[in-house]
Amino acid sequence: MKAMTISEYGENATFESKEVEKPTLKNGEVLVKISASSINTVDTKIRNMGTDLPFAPATPAILGMDFAGTIEEIGTDITDFSVGDEVYGCAGGLGDLQGTLAEYITADSKLIARKPKNLTMKEAASLPLVGITAYEGLTRANVKSGQKVLVHGGTGGVGHVAVQLAKYFGADVFATVSSEKQMQIVKSFGAEPINYKTEQVEDYVNKHTDGVGFDVVFDSVGGENMLKSFEATALNGQVTSTVSICELDLTTMHFKGLTLHVVFMLIPMLHNFKSCLLYTSELPTTPYV
Repeated sequence: MKAMTISEYGENATFESKEVEKPTLKNGEVLVKISASSINTVDTKIRNMGTDLPFAPATPAILGMDFAGTIEEIGTDITDFSVGDEVYGCAGGLGDLQGTLAEYITADSKLIARKPKNLTMKEAASLPLVGITAYEGLTRANVKSGQKVLVHGGTGGVGHVAVQLAKYFGADVFATVSSEKQMQIVKSFGAEPINYKTEQVEDYVNKHTDGVGFDVVFDSVGGENMLKSFEATALNGQVTSTVSICELDLTTMHFKGLTLHVVFMLIPMLHNFKSCLLYTSELPTTPYV
């Protein structure tokens, strides 16, 4: 099969199209003919940092995590899928798992789901990593109808999905942005945009929550921005972070009795532990892309 391979890591590393051996099935796997794949921030970090990351594949490597395609073969122990099923998932590009920048992939059946009928292959391939991250973060924070939810980075890869899912869960959703174009995007999702460049945390907390704070803050920016998340959250509120490799003063979090949820969605692939994908035949309203 054809695949895009990388022979060395670094910011100047390039991909080459090569003929490589087609993967063979193992127990618990399905063979998928890939129709579309996507590139996420994690893929870029692996390409740039290589072995500085503990989960980078050995070179020459086939990177890529997200994909959508059609099952061509199933393992003898597979009962949930059949040949011909259109599926999507986040199932490769880490450690010894072949990536998705190829014509075929053998994917662990726990890491895939049937492709929603109202999404194209390209749309479905753009969803798994960001969709799983947003879904896990919101559900761990127990987002529900009637709550006020703030999403930092409301038009980013994870953020724009979190905004729409929180809205779908019935929450009153707000999202930080930095431009007029981004404000219009957030409004199209049915959420209220907040320009973080012109509005201070105290100002928009007073404006939108009467000074009480948001029930849940989903922080897809991370780093020092998490201090703003702590400031914006209500007493005994929930904070979810997807970017928390940093050192922070937790004083505000302590005195407000906040709960912090850290989402690292690569755990199912790295440790074979509790995979999570949106198991639905059709996603609500418009595609999350």
